[in-house]
Parts: sequence; structure tokens; C-alpha cells
Amino acid sequence: MKSDALSNDILVHELQLGEQLNESVHHARRADFALMIAMLTDDVRAHSQFKLPLSTSEEKTTSTEQLRKLFQLPDEAPLALADIEGVAAFNQASLVENQQLDQLRLVNTLKPKPLAFRDDAKYVNQQVMTNTSLYCQQKHQQKNAAQSQQRAEFNVNAWLTAVQTTIVKSPLMEVYA
Repeated sequence: MKSDALSNDILVHELQLGEQLNESVHHARRADFALMIAMLTDDVRAHSQFKLPLSTSEEKTTSTEQLRKLFQLPDEAPLALADIEGVAAFNQASLVENQQLDQLRLVNTLKPKPLAFRDDAKYVNQQVMTNTSLYCQQKHQQKNAAQSQQRAEFNVNAWLTAVQTTIVKSPLMEVYA
């Protein structure tokens, strides 16, 4: 299955409507036109005339790092905690209690704290996902399905060969031989 191809169950771009959109304009059927436009996805990147070229993540990372150095910006705030020791960084109650909000803002600016406790930066809460468009939900499902298929690939023959080799070279086999 292609990653670009979405199911035809969802109306994504105007090419799926064929001539219906054009006919509704020429026959002055404003309600039909409004309904069809409202049914299109709100993600403009999905529309056929706005296909953006794919860029590699290395180019984006390099340019972001270069701009951060050029403008002398601090590191980006991480999305999630890297380890359990990072929880101590969130202990800011004493600063708030002593009304040291300027110091709190300064500390957060110089060393940004992670935005979430969860260690899975790609996790999306189910409640958040149900509030997104059908197009967004389907893209997320296809992305997860592609990732799970990549993990599911398992070379059974190589595994069995390794097990057989281990059994043959085992010291217990010499006792029975």
C-alpha cells in the first residue's frame, strides 16, 4: 500500500469530486457547492495543487541547528523526558510559592523543560485523536500500520538455523552422541 494513497472513503481533495463541483457552480446549486467544499479536508497540503516536495530530515535538522547558532538561541524544548531524573526539573513550586516568577521564566528560557512527562514523543492521546479530522485519523492509522509492519518482519529460517546450530554445538549433544 502506498503511503500517499488514502482510502477513497474520505473526501480529501477536489479531484475526487470529478465534474460535480463544476456542475454545481454552472447550475447555480449553491447548497451542493457549499456542501462539497465543506466535505473537503481542511489540510491544504492534501489538496492536489499543493503537493509539497519531500525533504530529508537531515537537511531540516542541519538548517535548524545553524539558525539556532546564528541567532544564539537556546536548545529546543524537548517533547518528553529522556530519563527519570528529568522529573526533578519540574519541581518549581518553591519558586512560585516565593513569588519568584521572573526567575522561573528565566530558568525556563535558558534551559527549556520538556513539554510532557511521557517518554514516547510520538504518542497521541486517543481523546486528542478523536477530535481530529477523519483525514488526520486515517493518516495516523496508516503511519502506525506501516511502522508495525516494519517491526513484524522476522526471518524465521535464519532463526531456526541459529537454533539448530546452537543445539548441534551444545555440550549436551556430545553426551547423547
